[in-house]
Amino acid sequence: MGGALSLTLVALAYPGMLGVSNVSSDGSRVIAQTQWGPLTESDRDFVVKVRAAGLWEYPVGQMAVKKGTTKAVVTAGRHLIDGHAALDASCRKIAPMLNITLPNLASPQQQGFVNTLNADTGKQFDSDMANILRVTHGSIFNTIAKIRSTTKNTLVRELANQANATVLDHITVMEQTGLVNFDQVLFQQTTPPKLPATDLTPPPPPAGQPEVVLPPPPNATSSPLVIDGSPVTGPGQAPAPAPSPTTG
Repeated sequence: MGGALSLTLVALAYPGMLGVSNVSSDGSRVIAQTQWGPLTESDRDFVVKVRAAGLWEYPVGQMAVKKGTTKAVVTAGRHLIDGHAALDASCRKIAPMLNITLPNLASPQQQGFVNTLNADTGKQFDSDMANILRVTHGSIFNTIAKIRSTTKNTLVRELANQANATVLDHITVMEQTGLVNFDQVLFQQTTPPKLPATDLTPPPPPAGQPEVVLPPPPNATSSPLVIDGSPVTGPGQAPAPAPSPTTG
């Protein structure tokens, strides 16, 4: 587990450091004025972070449903699929409204987590999945709280509300597996590895590439944001990528 854990108004052009890594040190800089309130760099980065998280955690959830050796691990996988399908739908709804470009792949670091878990089997998969996901959810939890308390943009605030509930749920189901090593997890959260920005940045989607969609499960219990009375939909778009070493 140690290796795995070592862990904007034109078309808000996709900057070189967009995603898990911030665009600049001044996250409060307003990059666009919108009808829902000003949009800052931190707001924009947050929407991309939520999208990128789903692009790797959703397939990990699929893996857990297939490979988990305990009921609790399978249940955690189902929560990942359900929660991130709804969050992804919300991101895809508000991104064009705010003129934000979304990635179709997670960052190299996140794809590395997928590769590790894809190669794992049995109890090793169970343990690595629970601990990697507990670290990443614990790390983003503080970011969500900061965005929720500081953003002046209504759409970003609503996404933060949804993400807060989803991430708390996912933290809880990871802990309910009984496999989380809290000493190691807390160390990883407070002492993140110094990785180059390229490892922390989702690549921009090629021009014309269909937008990847994370479809909700048939028995979905999580709901995406409803904006102006309309639920989020994504007709005519590409299906979600199947879990593999090259997709996140």
